[in-house]
Amino acid sequence: MAKMTMVQALNLALTQEMAKDDRVIVLGEDVGRDGGVFRVTDGLFETYGENRSVDTPLGEAGIVGMAIGMAVYGLRPVAEIQFSGFIYQAFHHIEQHAARMRWRSRGRFSVPMVIRAPFAAGVRALEHHSESREAYFAHTPGLKMVIPSGPRNARALLLSAIRDPDPVIFFEPKSIYRAFREEVPEEEETMEIGKSVIAREGKDLTMISYGAMMRPTLAAAEKLAEEDGVQAEVIDLLSLSPLDDTLFTASARKTGRVVIVHEAHRSFGPGAEIASRTMEQSFWMLEAPIKRVTGFDIVVPLFAREQAYLPNAERVLRAARETLSV
Repeated sequence: MAKMTMVQALNLALTQEMAKDDRVIVLGEDVGRDGGVFRVTDGLFETYGENRSVDTPLGEAGIVGMAIGMAVYGLRPVAEIQFSGFIYQAFHHIEQHAARMRWRSRGRFSVPMVIRAPFAAGVRALEHHSESREAYFAHTPGLKMVIPSGPRNARALLLSAIRDPDPVIFFEPKSIYRAFREEVPEEEETMEIGKSVIAREGKDLTMISYGAMMRPTLAAAEKLAEEDGVQAEVIDLLSLSPLDDTLFTASARKTGRVVIVHEAHRSFGPGAEIASRTMEQSFWMLEAPIKRVTGFDIVVPLFAREQAYLPNAERVLRAARETLSV
């Protein structure tokens, strides 16, 4: 199997699915001739032409509104928002139309579309380029919210998202777009949306994360094993809606201790819901309070202070040791 970056794996998913299904259309700002700002759509314009790799004006409301119309008509649009911080301009279309169409039409219409967006911090970007606002979409009924953590699951999940009968928000952690490579099979591979996976097995502590934060979480788990002899089980959520609580609550019952890691702001963030479900289903098995390692409740800082905002392996390790000491 070829080793690929996440950018290459996403491009492979789009290339193969567009070849297989002529209903699949990519649209967004600079996705055509330029191949996207991060080059995820590179080569699609040359292969499939301007009618299936569509350069749009700079208008997120127009991009999403057009994609909704395409989807209701029977196409399978993949709309790119250049940075997730620009998605707010299309929020009314997403919440009031894409998410509600199946309910509003009593099942007559569905909206099989994907909205892709690079998200989160870590690349020294400008304001509105570094948000982690996945809670908005995970909180919205009618939407699915997917966040891959590496090249292989990004490719598999994007294929599944394109084929899904309902709208999928697909957030891509841009800090790991080219950070590492994984083996990705040339043949088709999909993953079920709404299923988490065990990224590392253990018995002493449960660590739950997703997206780019899987790397510092796994690094902390390895350090715990090397320095403390503690075997941490690491859960990769992959999807926030549907949220697979079966796996992490079962792990919590096994280990009795839980640390949740995410880049999004702490207050009302995904970690709060994860902790609540863990308490509801595993309370009597817990041996220590649940710890959260998150971003802070501030606007994501620029340049010089960005790394201080982001959770890192040391913060995760400190939280784990505090949990284990109780």
